[in-house]
Amino acid sequence: MDEMLYPQLPEELEATRADGVLTLTLNRPAKLNTMTPEMGKALMSLVPAINADDEVRAVILQGKGERAFSAGSDVSVLDSYGNNWELRNRVDYARAIWAIRKPVIAKIRGYCIGGGLEMALMSDIRVAAPGARFGAGEIKLGWHGGAGNTQLLPRVVSSGKALQMLLTGDLMAAEDARADGLVDELRDEEEIDAYVSELAARIAANAPIAAQLAKHLVRVAQSTSLEVGLAYENDTFAYCFTTQDSAEGRAAFLEKRDPEFQGR
Repeated sequence: MDEMLYPQLPEELEATRADGVLTLTLNRPAKLNTMTPEMGKALMSLVPAINADDEVRAVILQGKGERAFSAGSDVSVLDSYGNNWELRNRVDYARAIWAIRKPVIAKIRGYCIGGGLEMALMSDIRVAAPGARFGAGEIKLGWHGGAGNTQLLPRVVSSGKALQMLLTGDLMAAEDARADGLVDELRDEEEIDAYVSELAARIAANAPIAAQLAKHLVRVAQSTSLEVGLAYENDTFAYCFTTQDSAEGRAAFLEKRDPEFQGR
């Protein structure tokens, strides 16, 4: 990757790019891929590079190994965030995922709990293996989630199911998460890697401006009235027809060939 564009990352984070897809790996398997303040800062510093890199059209977020996607914040280093005010103004690793403009697929094996669940919720599509386990266990430690669990869970599952998870801290099996809409796709262990890679490749093959706008519009739909959302959608729809990719798409259709989108 372009060293002038991308920051140097600590060994606990890996970023690789191939064929329009950037794979971001949380590399702390011995600690269930828990996050430290340093990892959060590094992840946030990575986001502007991802957004600016025209070669990246989709992102896969995963944890190293099979034991965990991420178990959230490393509780043993929470004091390193500083006093309560500094904790409130911390660099938030889950919000870093939210700030990525490209479509993000969370590939989930093992534990996806606490801040790990928040990172998955901040992603756009969640694909899990049958052994995945989901939970908002902060309540058992004396607090609630601080980076999205209370706000995003009720938007993905029912408010009652969200409260059940938030108030008990109990783990949810992957099959139940799929039934409740928390997981979008459930794939066997031996096929999840290939499935997610193929899904990311299909997304990356489409017009990147339209893809990023579609992601943005879905977020608009979650936070505004239908009337405003429909008007905004119509405006960005019309904008898409000003792009070179739109002309390429129409030409490829008429010429019966695959389009070659450039993000312009």
